[in-house]
Amino acid sequence: MKPVSEDYSVTAQPPLHTGSAAASMRTLPLDLPAFLTREQHRIHLVGVAGSGMSGIAALLIELGHAVSGSDKVSTTETDRLQRLGLRFHEQHLPEHASTADLIIFSSAIRSDNPILGSARDAGKPIVRRAEALAAIMRSKRGIVIAGMHGKTTTSSMAAHVLREGGLHPSHYVGAEIPILGSNAHWDPRGEYFVAEGDESDGTIALFHPEHTLILNIEEEHLDFYADLGAIENVFAQLMAQTAGKVFYNVDDENAARLFRSFTRGISYGFGETADYRAADIRLKDFSSTFRVNHRGQDLGEATLNVPGQHNVHNALGVVALASELGIAFEKIAKSLAKFEHARRRFEIKYDSPRFLLVDDYGHHPTEIRATLKTARSVGRKRVLTIFQPHRYSRTKALRKEFGRAFDDADRVVVTDIYGSNEAPIPGVTGQVIVDEIVAHGHRGVSYESRLEWVRRAIGNMLESGDLVLSLGAGNIHEQLSALAADLVTAEKLKEIMGEDGEVCLYEPLSKHTTLRVGGPAQFWAEPRNEKAFAKLIRFCREENLPLFVMGRGSNLLVRDGGIRGAVVHPCGGDFEKIEINGVEITAGAGAKLKEVAYAGKAAGIGGLEWLEGIPGTVGGGLRMNAGAMGMQTFDNVVRVRYLDANGEVHTKTRDELEVYYRNFPLLAKNFAVSAVFRGEPAPLEEIVRKLQASQEKRRTSQPAAKSAGCIFKNPDTCPAGKLVDELGLKNLAVGKARVSKVHGNFIVNDGGATAAEMLELIEEIKATARAKRGIELETEVQIVGETG
Repeated sequence: MKPVSEDYSVTAQPPLHTGSAAASMRTLPLDLPAFLTREQHRIHLVGVAGSGMSGIAALLIELGHAVSGSDKVSTTETDRLQRLGLRFHEQHLPEHASTADLIIFSSAIRSDNPILGSARDAGKPIVRRAEALAAIMRSKRGIVIAGMHGKTTTSSMAAHVLREGGLHPSHYVGAEIPILGSNAHWDPRGEYFVAEGDESDGTIALFHPEHTLILNIEEEHLDFYADLGAIENVFAQLMAQTAGKVFYNVDDENAARLFRSFTRGISYGFGETADYRAADIRLKDFSSTFRVNHRGQDLGEATLNVPGQHNVHNALGVVALASELGIAFEKIAKSLAKFEHARRRFEIKYDSPRFLLVDDYGHHPTEIRATLKTARSVGRKRVLTIFQPHRYSRTKALRKEFGRAFDDADRVVVTDIYGSNEAPIPGVTGQVIVDEIVAHGHRGVSYESRLEWVRRAIGNMLESGDLVLSLGAGNIHEQLSALAADLVTAEKLKEIMGEDGEVCLYEPLSKHTTLRVGGPAQFWAEPRNEKAFAKLIRFCREENLPLFVMGRGSNLLVRDGGIRGAVVHPCGGDFEKIEINGVEITAGAGAKLKEVAYAGKAAGIGGLEWLEGIPGTVGGGLRMNAGAMGMQTFDNVVRVRYLDANGEVHTKTRDELEVYYRNFPLLAKNFAVSAVFRGEPAPLEEIVRKLQASQEKRRTSQPAAKSAGCIFKNPDTCPAGKLVDELGLKNLAVGKARVSKVHGNFIVNDGGATAAEMLELIEEIKATARAKRGIELETEVQIVGETG
């Protein structure tokens, strides 16, 4: 066995990014394979939380080393490794590695890392992750799975099939693998070691396997490689360093051209010339069935319980590999039937009769097309996609290919780029991909720069029967998981609401307030009757879910972050009923106050005409004790029916209620269902005259632009509108929020205003009133929600 200075010398290594740690590394004479597999040492891993480095840590622990590691964050994987013996540090400090005999670092680590700098100064051996993996493999019969796409699925599938075939393989895979138990494992009983080879930085050329399985070759990682020719050179080097057989996908043009003349090459694919050929392929929702033919001999039928034609290709490569290693086809087929996907490889995150949520690691245009084709084949109503581009260089180099990759998606929301360890490139954002998709002719695409708002955008589009697919190698899957968690609650709310009620996620409250600003409701619920409303109240109490009730949103300012929990909008059904009994009108909480006034007109009931000037609903009018024309809501209300915090119904008369100016405390923790208004018999002509007077006053004294009504309560010394006028603040603006020229106590939305702008303008008015007149203005408008 050669020392590391010969096998892994600096000159033999592919060059790395100048910003990476490897640019200034130097190697020391060391028999690395023996050091790692036949001896025990103290080893420190820099960047141990990454999927690749955590696998190395697992192998080293199983090999008996004392392993420590550092990273910027802890993960479930580092937690698991700590239980196995890893000493983990959530900072990169030199003292954490001071006793280490060897330092292994991730390709994401830069050369100025303090642990690497200290190790260099001390003359300690330092190696890359791929060097360590290649050295570990040298002590067994290595099998490298290589290619731009499908490596994780195929390497985990190969390890599973070899394990089921009794070969006891060790393995190293770049993701969590439920069926294998972990992403890496050292099995001293077996001869073989199956590993996923990483071509992204050229370190795949460090491997000297016994067998290699090539999945595909195309332009990728162009931040590292000059062009396709440079990529092919690395794969050709890997082929030359393979002692045994090279299995290659004959349907991949570049792989076929590169390996067809290799004397120890074995081809697989769908074409007639393939050594191992799949035929009679039948794709189902989440499985595939196909027959395998080996050079004219029918081996039998196999069923793969992961979806997509691309995975049939992957499985066929594993069939070829396992068959050449002597495993009977019957065992191979039985193993494939039991195989389960790796984490983040078309992984189902939520499944119900109404919705299906799937997460996939795909981030290259070829992967995206294949995954979307699979998603489309599932047969759901629509395919909605959220995509997080990975790396600025890839986005820039493959922008046109990305533009053509989303044809099978009905709607696409693209967020900003997950840069990994790359510095941003000016002008390169997720908008670049959106522009290319639009240029390609797709009209259902949008850009959301804030990652945490992506699930809002896609969640509010949801319709029964949809499949939502998250794509990307960064952290986009976290948004899908959050969406899945919210869907669990939303579906329970829908069950409570019944067929008539409506529930949706992330409903923009700007659509439901007269001011037309405000972020989304986490859950928007529209019960149609008292029973459903009561059940909803009890559910929210039991689940500790905040509950906020809103009517027409006429005296409401919702902050840009929206409202967490359930926002309940009682409407339709019983809540909009209006019934007349003598001079009393019973109206549901969702009925508009204006409709109560006109119901009175139709029945010859006067004294309610002033309600025409209130833009809200009965429920909102009760809560605020809304007023106009010198009147207040409770001047006419004689009874209120409401639900308490336990969903129990109560009725109280006016004499039993405490009511104040613009405040009805009972509804602070209770919920209006209906109210009874009392008027008096009046001639139709008188009612019409008073209604017209209300309309005229509103037309001449209130702005027509979008507003929330009066912003401030009237101080004792001066009406708020007059005060604002005297302070010279009419027409004062912050962004698109402006004090009305018509009425000083109104702030209007000139179109596209944010709640933040509204609030800034309110504070400026209050500060001016305080400074110039010593008056503390209080807001009449209700301000709710979270900061955006």
